[in-house]
Amino acid sequence: MPKKQASLLIGTIKGGFVLDAGPGRRSWKIRGPFQFGQVVNDFRLDPRDGRTLLLSATGGHLGPTIYRSTNRGRTWTEAKRPPKYGKGRKAARGEQKDTRGLAVESCFWLGPGHVDEPGVWYVGTAPSGMFRSTDGGLSWRPVKGWNEGKSWGKWNLGGNNVTPGGAIQHSIEIDPRDRKHMYTSLSVGGTFESFDQGKSWAPLNRGVAKIFPGGSPDYGHDPHCMIIHPADPDVLYQQNHCGFYRMQRDATEEWARVGRKMPKKIGDIGFPVVGHPTDADTVWTFPMDGTQKWPRTSVDGKPAVYKTENGGRSWQRKDKGLPRKNGWYTVLRQAMCADDDQRRTGVYFGTTGGDVWASRDGADSWNRIAEGLPRVFSVRHAVFR
Repeated sequence: MPKKQASLLIGTIKGGFVLDAGPGRRSWKIRGPFQFGQVVNDFRLDPRDGRTLLLSATGGHLGPTIYRSTNRGRTWTEAKRPPKYGKGRKAARGEQKDTRGLAVESCFWLGPGHVDEPGVWYVGTAPSGMFRSTDGGLSWRPVKGWNEGKSWGKWNLGGNNVTPGGAIQHSIEIDPRDRKHMYTSLSVGGTFESFDQGKSWAPLNRGVAKIFPGGSPDYGHDPHCMIIHPADPDVLYQQNHCGFYRMQRDATEEWARVGRKMPKKIGDIGFPVVGHPTDADTVWTFPMDGTQKWPRTSVDGKPAVYKTENGGRSWQRKDKGLPRKNGWYTVLRQAMCADDDQRRTGVYFGTTGGDVWASRDGADSWNRIAEGLPRVFSVRHAVFR
């Protein structure tokens, strides 16, 4: 059996870094930076082959692109055809002005395709767009069913200037049982579902509170992160501008707000949501201050991860080892993850202040494993083969 190396891939405002775990995940060795000086919104290993790395980068006048490595980052190849919008179409009456004729401003979210489609990747961009690669990230073409969909302008109610970073396409999730069944979220529109591999889409937002005016209850939402739970593809979780939601997809098409059980002083507003590898009722999140001015930091400067083991009926505060005060942490939507250890699951998060924290016991206790990094945008678990 080839030796497997567990690592964390860290995307930052000044490049990508790798933290390689030592025995028992007790020590970590840092490598990098890769593509130093470029904004790395996402950094991922292909879980299907355990060797292909993709890194989304934006570097000043060079514009957004994708880099690929197959030797643990020693050398990189830039995409010969990076994500690029087409000419777009004129907006219909009543729609938001169509932005798809503009240039891609950032490649925000990287997602591997189905396990039966080696080499297939998806990327979500800002302004809102979705692109697909079939050659391991070397060339990208638009997912026309989304980018040129007839309802795109209606769903994109907030335009590209409402939320920080613009109208961001993120949370591209593939049903592990069916490669044609997909989900995605738009930061100013909501969550959407496709049953034909992206050729057509329908809103999946019933039960979620609206924040944008106009439209209908089917859209006008601001999901921060949405996941298919790794233990059960019929269970979805969503961290939203308006709270923390769960859906049992095989029983309903309506989201239930399960974050109301968090302490009122803490609230259930945040960016990331992370699922346990084998228990669909267990998830972790990192709440932030979502008061009127939206500072987006840990409440009262006392950072904590919150965990539920019963699908949100109750929540536990997990802050052992974290700062007791003056910990004004912001943890972004891609900056928290878990590994696949079933007995002592590792949970990890990175902050915009450049720290990376790790737990080897399902968030019961925490240790800082890196500090002084540039602003952290993403933290992804990876197992090299």
